[in-house]
Amino acid sequence: MTIAKPALLPLNDLAAGHCRLEAELTAAWRRVLDTSNFIGGPEVQSFQEEFASYCGTRFAVGVGNGTEALWLILKGLGIGPGDEVITSPFTFIATAEAITLCGAQVVFCDIDPTTYTLDPRALADCITERTRAVVVVHLHGQVADMEALAAICRQRRLWLVEDAAQAHGATYRGRRVGSLADAAAFSFYPGKNLGALGDAGAVVTDREDLALFVRQCADHGRLSKYEHHFPGTNSRLDALQAAVLRIKLRYLDDNNARRRTIADWYRQWLGDCPDVRLPCEIPGRSPVYHQFVVEVPRRDEIRQVLAQQGIQAGVHYPIPLHLQPAYRHLGYGPGAFPAAERAAQHVLSLPMFPELTHEQVARVCQTLRAALGHARRRAA
Repeated sequence: MTIAKPALLPLNDLAAGHCRLEAELTAAWRRVLDTSNFIGGPEVQSFQEEFASYCGTRFAVGVGNGTEALWLILKGLGIGPGDEVITSPFTFIATAEAITLCGAQVVFCDIDPTTYTLDPRALADCITERTRAVVVVHLHGQVADMEALAAICRQRRLWLVEDAAQAHGATYRGRRVGSLADAAAFSFYPGKNLGALGDAGAVVTDREDLALFVRQCADHGRLSKYEHHFPGTNSRLDALQAAVLRIKLRYLDDNNARRRTIADWYRQWLGDCPDVRLPCEIPGRSPVYHQFVVEVPRRDEIRQVLAQQGIQAGVHYPIPLHLQPAYRHLGYGPGAFPAAERAAQHVLSLPMFPELTHEQVARVCQTLRAALGHARRRAA
Protein backbone atom coordinates (compact mmCIF):
# COMPACT_ATOMS: atom_id res chain seq x y z
CA MET A 1 0.00 0.00 0.00
CA THR A 2 1.38 3.37 -1.05
CA ILE A 3 0.82 6.31 1.31
CA ALA A 4 0.26 9.56 -0.55
CA LYS A 5 2.59 12.40 0.29
CA PRO A 6 0.98 15.56 1.66
CA ALA A 7 0.39 18.24 -0.96
CA LEU A 8 3.30 20.67 -1.16
CA LEU A 9 2.63 24.07 0.37
CA PRO A 10 5.43 26.42 -0.75
CA LEU A 11 6.98 29.24 1.21
CA ASN A 12 6.07 31.52 -1.72
CA ASP A 13 4.04 30.75 -4.83
CA LEU A 14 4.99 33.15 -7.62
CA ALA A 15 3.13 31.14 -10.25
CA ALA A 16 -0.19 31.70 -8.48
CA GLY A 17 0.22 35.47 -8.62
CA HIS A 18 1.38 35.50 -12.22
CA CYS A 19 -1.53 33.31 -13.30
CA ARG A 20 -3.96 36.06 -12.28
CA LEU A 21 -2.01 38.63 -14.30
CA GLU A 22 -1.17 36.52 -17.34
CA ALA A 23 -3.25 38.48 -19.85
CA GLU A 24 -1.95 41.86 -18.64
CA LEU A 25 1.66 40.68 -18.52
CA THR A 26 1.46 39.21 -22.01
CA ALA A 27 -0.04 42.41 -23.41
CA ALA A 28 2.66 44.54 -21.74
CA TRP A 29 5.49 42.40 -23.05
CA ARG A 30 3.96 42.46 -26.53
CA ARG A 31 3.81 46.25 -26.33
CA VAL A 32 7.52 46.42 -25.54
CA LEU A 33 8.40 43.89 -28.23
CA ASP A 34 6.44 45.85 -30.82
CA THR A 35 8.21 49.13 -29.99
CA SER A 36 11.66 47.52 -29.56
CA ASN A 37 12.46 50.05 -26.80
CA PHE A 38 14.26 47.54 -24.60
CA ILE A 39 16.63 49.86 -22.70
CA GLY A 40 15.10 53.03 -21.28
CA GLY A 41 12.19 54.51 -23.17
CA PRO A 42 8.60 55.26 -22.16
CA GLU A 43 8.02 52.14 -20.03
CA VAL A 44 10.99 52.92 -17.78
CA GLN A 45 10.15 56.62 -17.60
CA SER A 46 6.51 55.92 -16.74
CA PHE A 47 7.43 53.39 -14.05
CA GLN A 48 9.88 55.81 -12.47
CA GLU A 49 7.22 58.51 -12.28
CA GLU A 50 4.59 56.13 -10.94
CA PHE A 51 6.87 54.59 -8.33
CA ALA A 52 8.09 57.99 -7.11
CA SER A 53 4.48 59.09 -6.75
CA TYR A 54 3.63 55.88 -4.89
CA CYS A 55 6.52 56.29 -2.43
CA GLY A 56 5.83 60.00 -1.94
CA THR A 57 9.22 61.14 -3.26
CA ARG A 58 10.24 63.57 -5.99
CA PHE A 59 12.43 61.10 -7.88
CA ALA A 60 12.77 57.43 -8.65
CA VAL A 61 15.56 56.00 -10.79
CA GLY A 62 15.31 52.46 -12.06
CA VAL A 63 18.51 50.40 -11.82
CA GLY A 64 19.68 46.85 -12.37
CA ASN A 65 19.01 45.41 -8.92
CA GLY A 66 18.64 46.27 -5.25
CA THR A 67 22.30 45.79 -4.37
CA GLU A 68 23.36 48.31 -7.00
CA ALA A 69 20.61 50.68 -5.89
CA LEU A 70 22.13 50.82 -2.41
CA TRP A 71 25.69 51.05 -3.73
CA LEU A 72 24.76 53.90 -6.09
CA ILE A 73 23.13 55.82 -3.24
CA LEU A 74 26.20 55.52 -1.03
CA LYS A 75 28.52 56.40 -3.89
CA GLY A 76 26.34 59.41 -4.74
CA LEU A 77 26.52 60.58 -1.12
CA GLY A 78 30.29 60.58 -1.34
CA ILE A 79 30.92 57.48 0.76
CA GLY A 80 34.35 55.99 0.10
CA PRO A 81 37.63 54.72 1.57
CA GLY A 82 38.26 55.90 5.11
CA ASP A 83 34.54 56.23 5.88
CA GLU A 84 32.45 54.05 8.16
CA VAL A 85 28.83 53.09 7.51
CA ILE A 86 26.69 51.51 10.22
CA THR A 87 24.13 48.82 9.46
CA SER A 88 22.52 45.68 10.86
CA PRO A 89 24.25 42.30 11.09
CA PHE A 90 20.87 40.58 10.70
CA THR A 91 20.04 41.03 7.03
CA PHE A 92 20.95 39.67 3.61
CA ILE A 93 24.61 40.24 2.79
CA ALA A 94 23.79 42.70 -0.03
CA THR A 95 23.28 45.45 2.55
CA ALA A 96 26.86 45.17 3.76
CA GLU A 97 28.22 44.40 0.29
CA ALA A 98 27.07 47.79 -0.99
CA ILE A 99 29.11 49.48 1.74
CA THR A 100 32.14 47.34 0.96
CA LEU A 101 31.83 48.08 -2.77
CA CYS A 102 32.22 51.77 -1.95
CA GLY A 103 35.50 51.04 -0.23
CA ALA A 104 34.05 52.04 3.14
CA GLN A 105 34.23 50.13 6.41
CA VAL A 106 31.16 48.20 7.55
CA VAL A 107 30.26 48.78 11.19
CA PHE A 108 27.55 46.56 12.65
CA CYS A 109 24.98 47.59 15.24
CA ASP A 110 22.63 45.24 17.09
CA ILE A 111 18.93 44.98 16.34
CA ASP A 112 15.75 45.63 18.26
CA PRO A 113 14.64 42.11 19.23
CA THR A 114 10.97 42.94 18.65
CA THR A 115 11.26 44.17 15.05
CA TYR A 116 14.66 42.79 13.97
CA THR A 117 15.49 46.28 12.70
CA LEU A 118 18.36 48.55 13.76
CA ASP A 119 18.13 49.42 17.47
CA PRO A 120 18.38 53.20 18.04
CA ARG A 121 19.44 52.54 21.63
CA ALA A 122 22.58 50.76 20.39
CA LEU A 123 23.37 53.16 17.56
CA ALA A 124 25.08 55.96 19.51
CA ASP A 125 27.81 53.63 20.80
CA CYS A 126 28.69 52.62 17.21
CA ILE A 127 29.30 56.14 15.91
CA THR A 128 32.88 57.41 15.59
CA GLU A 129 34.48 60.43 13.96
CA ARG A 130 34.73 58.37 10.74
CA THR A 131 31.04 57.50 10.58
CA ARG A 132 29.35 59.02 7.52
CA ALA A 133 26.07 57.15 7.13
CA VAL A 134 23.58 54.72 8.64
CA VAL A 135 21.80 52.12 6.51
CA VAL A 136 18.60 50.92 8.15
CA VAL A 137 16.96 47.72 6.92
CA HIS A 138 13.17 47.34 7.05
CA LEU A 139 13.50 43.59 7.52
CA HIS A 140 10.70 41.14 6.68
CA GLY A 141 8.46 44.13 5.83
CA GLN A 142 8.69 45.60 9.35
CA VAL A 143 9.45 49.32 9.56
CA ALA A 144 12.30 50.52 11.76
CA ASP A 145 11.97 53.25 14.39
CA MET A 146 12.67 55.99 11.86
CA GLU A 147 11.95 58.95 14.11
CA ALA A 148 14.55 57.89 16.66
CA LEU A 149 17.11 56.93 14.01
CA ALA A 150 16.59 60.17 12.08
CA ALA A 151 17.02 62.25 15.23
CA ILE A 152 20.39 60.64 15.93
CA CYS A 153 21.53 61.10 12.35
CA ARG A 154 20.52 64.76 12.32
CA GLN A 155 22.33 65.39 15.58
CA ARG A 156 25.51 63.69 14.37
CA ARG A 157 25.21 64.98 10.77
CA LEU A 158 25.04 61.54 9.22
CA TRP A 159 23.29 60.40 6.06
CA LEU A 160 20.34 58.09 6.72
CA VAL A 161 19.58 55.52 4.01
CA GLU A 162 16.72 53.02 3.86
CA ASP A 163 17.27 49.49 2.62
CA ALA A 164 13.63 48.97 1.67
CA ALA A 165 14.13 45.80 -0.37
CA GLN A 166 11.58 43.90 1.75
CA ALA A 167 9.12 46.65 2.59
CA HIS A 168 7.38 47.95 -0.53
CA GLY A 169 4.30 49.86 0.63
CA ALA A 170 4.95 49.69 4.37
CA THR A 171 4.18 52.90 6.25
CA TYR A 172 5.49 54.80 9.28
CA ARG A 173 3.05 57.30 10.75
CA GLY A 174 1.22 57.55 7.45
CA ARG A 175 4.32 57.97 5.27
CA ARG A 176 5.49 55.23 2.97
CA VAL A 177 8.85 53.57 3.27
CA GLY A 178 11.20 55.21 0.80
CA SER A 179 10.27 58.73 1.88
CA LEU A 180 11.64 58.49 5.43
CA ALA A 181 15.35 59.23 4.89
CA ASP A 182 17.81 60.90 2.54
CA ALA A 183 17.29 58.09 0.02
CA ALA A 184 16.04 54.54 -0.22
CA ALA A 185 17.02 51.45 -2.19
CA PHE A 186 14.44 48.98 -3.45
CA SER A 187 14.90 45.53 -4.90
CA PHE A 188 12.36 44.08 -7.32
CA TYR A 189 13.73 40.55 -7.16
CA PRO A 190 10.88 38.23 -8.22
CA GLY A 191 10.01 37.09 -4.69
CA LYS A 192 9.54 40.62 -3.30
CA ASN A 193 6.14 42.14 -2.56
CA LEU A 194 6.68 44.13 -5.75
CA GLY A 195 8.68 41.74 -7.90
CA ALA A 196 9.85 41.81 -11.48
CA LEU A 197 10.36 38.75 -13.68
CA GLY A 198 14.11 39.00 -13.20
CA ASP A 199 16.53 41.31 -11.43
CA ALA A 200 15.57 44.97 -11.06
CA GLY A 201 15.82 47.78 -8.52
CA ALA A 202 15.24 51.46 -7.89
CA VAL A 203 16.55 54.44 -5.96
CA VAL A 204 14.02 56.92 -4.57
CA THR A 205 14.90 60.29 -3.08
CA ASP A 206 13.86 63.93 -2.80
CA ARG A 207 17.41 65.04 -3.57
CA GLU A 208 17.69 66.17 -7.20
CA ASP A 209 21.50 66.03 -7.16
CA LEU A 210 21.51 62.44 -5.92
CA ALA A 211 18.89 61.33 -8.44
CA LEU A 212 20.93 62.92 -11.23
CA PHE A 213 24.12 61.19 -10.08
CA VAL A 214 22.44 57.78 -9.85
CA ARG A 215 20.90 58.19 -13.30
CA GLN A 216 24.29 59.14 -14.78
CA CYS A 217 26.40 56.60 -12.93
CA ALA A 218 24.02 53.75 -13.78
CA ASP A 219 24.37 54.62 -17.49
CA HIS A 220 28.16 54.84 -17.87
CA GLY A 221 28.41 58.35 -16.44
CA ARG A 222 26.45 59.97 -19.24
CA LEU A 223 23.33 62.01 -19.82
CA SER A 224 23.62 62.12 -23.60
CA LYS A 225 24.64 59.23 -25.83
CA TYR A 226 28.34 59.94 -26.32
CA GLU A 227 29.16 62.46 -23.58
CA HIS A 228 30.49 60.74 -20.44
CA HIS A 229 31.05 63.02 -17.48
CA PHE A 230 32.77 60.40 -15.31
CA PRO A 231 33.43 56.64 -15.37
CA GLY A 232 30.20 54.98 -14.33
CA THR A 233 28.75 51.51 -14.59
CA ASN A 234 25.95 49.63 -16.35
CA SER A 235 22.97 49.26 -14.01
CA ARG A 236 19.91 50.04 -16.10
CA LEU A 237 16.33 48.92 -15.54
CA ASP A 238 15.19 47.34 -18.79
CA ALA A 239 11.85 48.15 -20.38
CA LEU A 240 10.43 44.63 -20.14
CA GLN A 241 10.88 44.61 -16.38
CA ALA A 242 9.53 48.16 -16.09
CA ALA A 243 6.39 47.12 -17.98
CA VAL A 244 5.87 44.21 -15.58
CA LEU A 245 6.44 46.42 -12.54
CA ARG A 246 3.93 49.01 -13.76
CA ILE A 247 1.24 46.32 -13.80
CA LYS A 248 2.19 44.84 -10.45
CA LEU A 249 2.40 48.26 -8.79
CA ARG A 250 -1.33 48.73 -9.39
CA TYR A 251 -2.04 45.63 -7.29
CA LEU A 252 0.57 46.20 -4.57
CA ASP A 253 -1.69 47.76 -1.95
CA ASP A 254 -4.35 45.08 -2.41
CA ASN A 255 -1.74 42.33 -2.14
CA ASN A 256 -0.23 43.91 0.97
CA ALA A 257 -3.68 44.12 2.53
CA ARG A 258 -4.14 40.43 1.78
CA ARG A 259 -0.81 39.68 3.45
CA ARG A 260 -1.99 41.51 6.56
CA THR A 261 -5.18 39.44 6.55
CA ILE A 262 -3.12 36.26 6.34
CA ALA A 263 -0.96 37.53 9.21
CA ASP A 264 -4.15 37.97 11.24
CA TRP A 265 -5.11 34.36 10.50
CA TYR A 266 -1.73 33.18 11.76
CA ARG A 267 -2.25 35.20 14.93
CA GLN A 268 -5.69 33.70 15.48
CA TRP A 269 -4.31 30.16 15.18
CA LEU A 270 -1.05 30.69 17.06
CA GLY A 271 -1.79 33.49 19.51
CA ASP A 272 -2.26 31.13 22.46
CA CYS A 273 0.69 28.88 21.63
CA PRO A 274 3.33 29.44 24.34
CA ASP A 275 6.21 28.18 22.18
CA VAL A 276 5.63 30.63 19.35
CA ARG A 277 6.74 34.24 19.38
CA LEU A 278 4.71 36.14 16.78
CA PRO A 279 5.74 39.22 14.76
CA CYS A 280 5.09 42.50 16.53
CA GLU A 281 2.53 45.13 15.57
CA ILE A 282 3.66 48.60 16.69
CA PRO A 283 1.19 51.53 16.67
CA GLY A 284 1.93 53.98 13.88
CA ARG A 285 3.71 51.39 11.75
CA SER A 286 2.05 49.26 9.10
CA PRO A 287 4.19 46.26 8.08
CA VAL A 288 3.66 44.46 4.79
CA TYR A 289 4.76 40.95 5.82
CA HIS A 290 7.26 40.17 3.09
CA GLN A 291 7.88 37.23 5.39
CA PHE A 292 5.80 36.01 8.33
CA VAL A 293 8.59 35.29 10.82
CA VAL A 294 8.04 33.58 14.15
CA GLU A 295 10.50 32.43 16.79
CA VAL A 296 10.32 28.84 17.99
CA PRO A 297 12.50 26.56 20.13
CA ARG A 298 14.33 23.71 18.37
CA ARG A 299 13.87 25.61 15.12
CA ASP A 300 15.71 23.23 12.78
CA GLU A 301 13.89 20.19 14.15
CA ILE A 302 10.51 21.92 13.75
CA ARG A 303 11.36 22.99 10.21
CA GLN A 304 12.20 19.40 9.32
CA VAL A 305 8.86 18.16 10.64
CA LEU A 306 7.02 20.79 8.58
CA ALA A 307 8.96 19.70 5.49
CA GLN A 308 7.99 16.06 6.10
CA GLN A 309 4.36 17.21 6.03
CA GLY A 310 4.84 19.06 2.74
CA ILE A 311 5.10 22.55 4.25
CA GLN A 312 8.03 24.69 3.20
CA ALA A 313 9.43 27.03 5.84
CA GLY A 314 12.46 29.28 5.54
CA VAL A 315 15.16 30.74 7.76
CA HIS A 316 15.98 34.42 7.19
CA TYR A 317 18.87 34.48 8.21
CA PRO A 318 20.72 31.62 9.98
CA ILE A 319 24.20 33.23 10.16
CA PRO A 320 24.49 36.92 11.15
CA LEU A 321 26.79 38.91 8.90
CA HIS A 322 29.41 39.53 11.58
CA LEU A 323 29.91 35.76 11.82
CA GLN A 324 30.04 35.19 8.07
CA PRO A 325 33.45 34.30 6.59
CA ALA A 326 33.16 37.35 4.34
CA TYR A 327 33.19 39.72 7.34
CA ARG A 328 35.21 37.76 9.84
CA HIS A 329 38.11 40.16 9.25
CA LEU A 330 36.17 42.90 11.08
CA GLY A 331 36.99 41.17 14.33
CA TYR A 332 33.51 40.64 15.72
CA GLY A 333 33.03 37.32 17.48
CA PRO A 334 30.15 35.32 18.94
CA GLY A 335 28.32 37.36 21.54
CA ALA A 336 29.05 40.71 19.89
CA PHE A 337 25.41 41.26 18.96
CA PRO A 338 23.19 39.16 21.24
CA ALA A 339 19.82 40.13 19.76
CA ALA A 340 20.91 39.37 16.20
CA GLU A 341 22.49 36.08 17.21
CA ARG A 342 19.45 34.98 19.18
CA ALA A 343 17.16 35.79 16.26
CA ALA A 344 19.38 33.86 13.86
CA GLN A 345 19.04 30.77 16.05
CA HIS A 346 15.26 30.89 16.46
CA VAL A 347 13.52 32.59 13.51
CA LEU A 348 11.32 30.56 11.19
CA SER A 349 9.54 31.99 8.15
CA LEU A 350 6.13 30.45 7.52
CA PRO A 351 4.44 30.41 4.10
CA MET A 352 3.36 33.91 3.09
CA PHE A 353 1.97 35.03 -0.26
CA PRO A 354 -1.31 36.76 -1.21
CA GLU A 355 -2.93 33.66 -2.66
CA LEU A 356 -2.73 31.63 0.58
CA THR A 357 -6.12 30.35 1.71
CA HIS A 358 -7.53 30.17 5.23
CA GLU A 359 -7.43 26.38 4.99
CA GLN A 360 -3.74 26.40 4.07
CA VAL A 361 -2.87 28.69 6.96
CA ALA A 362 -4.83 26.42 9.30
CA ARG A 363 -2.86 23.44 8.01
CA VAL A 364 0.45 25.20 8.67
CA CYS A 365 -0.58 26.20 12.18
CA GLN A 366 -2.00 22.82 13.13
CA THR A 367 1.15 21.08 11.91
CA LEU A 368 3.37 23.59 13.70
CA ARG A 369 1.48 23.25 16.97
CA ALA A 370 1.63 19.46 16.78
CA ALA A 371 5.37 19.53 16.07
CA LEU A 372 6.04 21.88 18.97
CA GLY A 373 3.92 19.80 21.33
CA HIS A 374 5.72 16.61 20.32
CA ALA A 375 9.13 18.27 20.77
CA ARG A 376 8.08 19.61 24.18
CA ARG A 377 6.96 16.18 25.38
CA ARG A 378 10.17 14.56 24.19
CA ALA A 379 12.24 17.15 26.05
CA ALA A 380 10.28 16.69 29.30
